[in-house]
Amino acid sequence: MSLGPVMLDVVGTALTADDIRRLQHPLVGGVILFARNFVDCEQLKALTASIHAVRQPPLLIAVDHEGGRVQRFREGFTKIPPMREFGHIWDESPKRARELATEAGFVLAAELRAHGIDFSFTPVLDMDYGDSLVIGNRAFHRDPQAINELAFSLMQGLKKGGMAAVGKHFPGHGFVVADSHVSIPIDEREFDQIAQNDMQPFRQMIDEGLAAIMPAHVIYPKVDDKPAGFSSKWLQKVLRERLGFNGVIFSDDLSMEGATVGGDVTTRSLAALNAGCDMVLLCNKPDLADELLNNLVWKMPAQSTARLARMHGAHHPQSMTQLREGNAYVDAVKRVAMVGKKEGDLFA
Repeated sequence: MSLGPVMLDVVGTALTADDIRRLQHPLVGGVILFARNFVDCEQLKALTASIHAVRQPPLLIAVDHEGGRVQRFREGFTKIPPMREFGHIWDESPKRARELATEAGFVLAAELRAHGIDFSFTPVLDMDYGDSLVIGNRAFHRDPQAINELAFSLMQGLKKGGMAAVGKHFPGHGFVVADSHVSIPIDEREFDQIAQNDMQPFRQMIDEGLAAIMPAHVIYPKVDDKPAGFSSKWLQKVLRERLGFNGVIFSDDLSMEGATVGGDVTTRSLAALNAGCDMVLLCNKPDLADELLNNLVWKMPAQSTARLARMHGAHHPQSMTQLREGNAYVDAVKRVAMVGKKEGDLFA
């Protein structure tokens, strides 16, 4: 059974009968984990192993594990700093910032892969305008060049750890104040202004081999009256055709308030898929997940199947014990732990 176009969550720290029933549905292709799914490292490894055992090829397992306030697993994992910290270092020493971002990506990926997770939804490529309620210090910088250099470095570290990168939130969520989890943000700027600023990190990262992108639940009315994740103008005309992107497009969570303009859960999922998403996310609503799996009719394009297959984690993950026996990992953890401390201590 090939991977389907829907990514769901699971209820708790071990699979229930209802979880297994949903995950065996042919429309499902992935699972996203949250903090509630984590007790400790051994439990997490057992959970991911049980998810991967549900079917073949194994479902993709993802998590929002960016660093800072968006890090789902804490105990037993290295504390990854918010990405803005690397931006502060870049202002003083771009070379040092790039090195540290690479090491942070490696640590992040290696630890998640050691627990059976295929990829994280990172990095944030949004510009830090200083006003967004939801982006804030998740963004690297205001300068598109700084964002690109640091995000590319992080992507190289992720790759070293066995993980693909997912850039978000296309074409840019940093300008609007509103949080799309709880409202429907509207960005009134002209296309050219967005293209010359916010889209630049996406353009550069696509040229450098970015594997996947997540669009924003933001409406840009000068371009389209639909949020970017439901807009074929944004996803097909701009992202695929103009920017030449051929990786995976993941929708943002369709249970978020910013997605409700798309109608009921089946209607909004179809809208996202028809607009150009390869996989749609539906989180924290088991009743809506059942409704979607009962009602959605979708024939998976061969291109989407091939793109999603490339998101499986690379090479067999080492255990945490094996990682800790390697100097590269141990040294990287030490340096990442110093980010945000006094600059003179960074490479002490």
